[in-house]
Amino acid sequence: MSNIIKKLSIIVPVYNESATILAILNRIIEVELVENIAKEIILVNDGSKDDSEQKILAFQEQHSNAPIQYIKHAKNQGKGAALHTGIKNSTGEFLVVQDADLEYDPHEFNHLLKPILRGEADIVYGSRFVGGQAHRVLFFWHSIGNKILTFLSNMNTNLNLTDMETCYKLIKTSMAQSLDLKEKRFGFEPEVTAKLAKIPKVRFYEVGISYYGRTFAEGKKIGWKDGVRAIYCIIKYNKLKSLKNFIYLALIFIFLLSALIVAAKLLLYGWTTLIP
Repeated sequence: MSNIIKKLSIIVPVYNESATILAILNRIIEVELVENIAKEIILVNDGSKDDSEQKILAFQEQHSNAPIQYIKHAKNQGKGAALHTGIKNSTGEFLVVQDADLEYDPHEFNHLLKPILRGEADIVYGSRFVGGQAHRVLFFWHSIGNKILTFLSNMNTNLNLTDMETCYKLIKTSMAQSLDLKEKRFGFEPEVTAKLAKIPKVRFYEVGISYYGRTFAEGKKIGWKDGVRAIYCIIKYNKLKSLKNFIYLALIFIFLLSALIVAAKLLLYGWTTLIP
């Protein structure tokens, strides 16, 4: 067994996931982590209105030896709030977030663990945009939005991530628990990234993962309002650095726009248009 990590806490936020919760739990149970690393499964039911709870309790009863910790919020607070609860209750040396909707494959935990086990990383993000793993082809504008959010985040954190919004974030538990996290919905991703990046000498890594995305008809919950909130969070949790960088961006945009106007005039009217 590794001296760096003996137990991995797997946080599963649950909100109306009746259709997939049993499948994802079975997959997590099936996974054998490298170097005999133990698993701690933390299920946080964020006020589900379907029969997710009944299925979870039945699964617990059928798998009484499984290391499952079940926590229930009295009312729905948001994915970020569920993750706050999961982080607070994690006892493994490292933790990872696992959505309950089957978009991410728990068998790839071992990919995320490799830089940790080599003693090279404190945090590993699983990127949907690098590597040769399978990716379901879905929404063009979602991918553009993701790249914009990742770019804005990187500009302020000085990281070069390719997928800031990824669910798969494997984090040293002591680091995650040291953060004063506020965002209760999908603003969690830019907030936690901004705050982790401020930890002195923190070591980020990124590995390619597969992605089996859902359509809205299949239950996908994130929308354009969450994208707007993410931009707000990038600015909020990077403060003055964000303001300075957005001023730089505005100046670059003005310069490029001016250059484009000049080039268009040259093409249309020739050099004489530039002479007074």
